Amino acid sequence: MCRSCLRVFELEGWSCRLELGGNWGDGRKEERKEENSVSFLGFRKGKNMIEFESVAHAEAALNRSLGPMELKWFEWTADVSDFHLYLVNFVFLLIIFTVAPFPSFFLDVYEIKCFEKYRIQPGVHNTKSAAFKCYKDTMKLFFFVMLPLIVFSYSVFKMLGLSAGIPLPSLQTAILQLVTYFIVEDYTNYWIHRWLHSEWGYNNIHRVHHEFAAPLSYGFAYSHVAEMLLLGIPTFLGPAICPCHVITLYFWIALRQLEATDIHSGYDFPFSLTKLIPLYGGAEYHDYHHYIGAKTQSNFASVFTYCDWLYGTDKGYRYHKELLRKMRKEKTT
Repeated sequence: MCRSCLRVFELEGWSCRLELGGNWGDGRKEERKEENSVSFLGFRKGKNMIEFESVAHAEAALNRSLGPMELKWFEWTADVSDFHLYLVNFVFLLIIFTVAPFPSFFLDVYEIKCFEKYRIQPGVHNTKSAAFKCYKDTMKLFFFVMLPLIVFSYSVFKMLGLSAGIPLPSLQTAILQLVTYFIVEDYTNYWIHRWLHSEWGYNNIHRVHHEFAAPLSYGFAYSHVAEMLLLGIPTFLGPAICPCHVITLYFWIALRQLEATDIHSGYDFPFSLTKLIPLYGGAEYHDYHHYIGAKTQSNFASVFTYCDWLYGTDKGYRYHKELLRKMRKEKTT
């Protein structure tokens, strides 16, 4: 048997070998009987599947030296299952949701005067009690809706091609995948969001998210259970269509949460990303959507504004912007 074609699975309490090629002899597979070798959700009990027994084996198989990040990743994940690496997405979700919205939350609820000039709806602020209720209710959704979804989706993503080992993706590959995910998410989110503003969709589902007429940074995921499920589809559709490494998935989840935090901040700062990234909607764009509320048929875009422009759902916003521009001009003359 060709040793270079041997993959070793190290499991807690067991071990087994899988022949990937080479001389199969009489065609019979070596087997080691295992009790309960495959567990619930389709992943094996115990440690991570180690595709390479050592750095030397990995470098020999890849015919190159491992990069610094690959060496670190090999070291950090040697005893961690792919399932637990996938669950790190939930940990990132909780950390980002708790930390990222805090600055704009603080400026909002404590009405910091020196930042009021950047407030998109000046003088309109959310209360501390409403903000804490929002945080508490959203955390409940994360634990009772999002966590089970992440757990049960693991086997699906593994089947579709999610990887967690060596080699790591190149920077170019990761960027191309992230751009693809943003495009897929933006387009599918637009149509789901637009449906949520139908009479039935709004009254039965989406009205919960619009309880905040002035967006609250902690409110980006504040929603009805059905809405969290529906809008989870665009987020995970990209990685399902174009499978990636789990590290790329970490970046995707993090970027998506940071973007959602930004557009719900209620502030338009000079350093806002909308001034740096073409077609990026940003806080001011999404604030208009919340300001109009139930009757709005404008600004459904999640990240970029091309769908609103393409399908004509930004006309009210454009008219509003032009009206404000004229009013400011009249005041200065």
